[in-house]
Amino acid sequence: MSGLTRRQFAGVLGLSAAALTMPIKAMGQAKPKVVVVGGGAGGATAARYLAMNSKGAVDITLIENSETYTTCFFSNLYLGGVREYDSITHRYDTLANDYDINIVQAYATEIDRSAKMVKLEDGSSIAYDRLVLSPGIDLLFDSVPGYSEQAAEIAPHAWQAGPQTKLLKDKLDALSNGDNVLMLAPPNPYRCPPGPYERVSMMAHLFKNKGMTNSTITIIDPKPKFSKQGLFTAGWENHYPGVIEWIGPDIHGGVLGVDVDAGTIETDFDTFEGTLLNIIPKQQAGAIAHQAELVNESGYCEIDSDSMRSVVDENIFIIGDASVAGAMPKSAFSANSQAKVAAMVILGDTIAARTFPARYSNTCWSMIGTDDGVKVGAQYASIDGKIESTSNFISQVDDDAMVRKATFAESLGWYDGITQDIFG
Repeated sequence: MSGLTRRQFAGVLGLSAAALTMPIKAMGQAKPKVVVVGGGAGGATAARYLAMNSKGAVDITLIENSETYTTCFFSNLYLGGVREYDSITHRYDTLANDYDINIVQAYATEIDRSAKMVKLEDGSSIAYDRLVLSPGIDLLFDSVPGYSEQAAEIAPHAWQAGPQTKLLKDKLDALSNGDNVLMLAPPNPYRCPPGPYERVSMMAHLFKNKGMTNSTITIIDPKPKFSKQGLFTAGWENHYPGVIEWIGPDIHGGVLGVDVDAGTIETDFDTFEGTLLNIIPKQQAGAIAHQAELVNESGYCEIDSDSMRSVVDENIFIIGDASVAGAMPKSAFSANSQAKVAAMVILGDTIAARTFPARYSNTCWSMIGTDDGVKVGAQYASIDGKIESTSNFISQVDDDAMVRKATFAESLGWYDGITQDIFG
């Protein structure tokens, strides 16, 4: 079915093209069913906006395996001792109680696209008319020779927030003066482009506050450059001179493997040693997107830029980190923005709600030091079948201290605002 055009697909079902675009409610179903898989920044936002804007006309189910959601965004501030863990952990109670969203705490294992059913780990299934898929990322542990899910208990990745975040924090807190950290940064594309570099900033911030003057952090990076590079390197020199060293592929020549027991990363150039290893491997769309055959050769899911609708299946919308969203980075802000577009289009599909041209936005804030925040962002639109930037901005290296302080304060307000926007 996936190779059929919209018109051919309608013909197979014995329907006219007009019938396919007719609101589902008008086709005889009292209440359209929308299922959302994944309760993160994308999925929970989509569920909330569907509920809020349909005013009870759509039956909405959110499938999420965890009882709570810990944000990857701002988790680096927890690692650096700036935030408490509870402050980045959120519940789904408001979505259930105030928005009448059916929260199913279960692991979605399979999508039967022909039957339009989501299968759960207990063998049960949930039917949908439209499906929002927001499964986030899976980590390709074997993309780093010597690394594995088991090895992550020794050398945490902490790139999926929760127990791994706590584990990395515990290991950081256990370090003594003179102990060193080695980070292996991920290759493109990956979740939160500035994230690894904010993380080492927060590690250095922790060291500074604890008086660990003889400890260093080394980043082994497979990329020749990284997001906000000029801002980070200037900030490191300002706040943590001599503490953070970034080594790109032109120097190390390629990563050959890691030995988490020995605390080493072997490259073509040298073998680097650290008391604590933070290994962030290659990433791809969550497993269920692969099971449903919604991914392309990149391991992520292509979407229609006007709607976030899968190019493979018109009944499925793919948002957040799992999608190939043109110029948009894989960030919580992006996922939140994409979710609102998808929700709008779904309500247009199902209850003939009014729709508008897709507009997207993103801002990524990073904390470098005390009251020193930087940001990068853009506005986006669908242009010639792709999501393209229509305007952009970035902090400047020569911003004064008051601007940086205001930017950090802005990020705190954004976190409070977006988490309320996601979870109600």
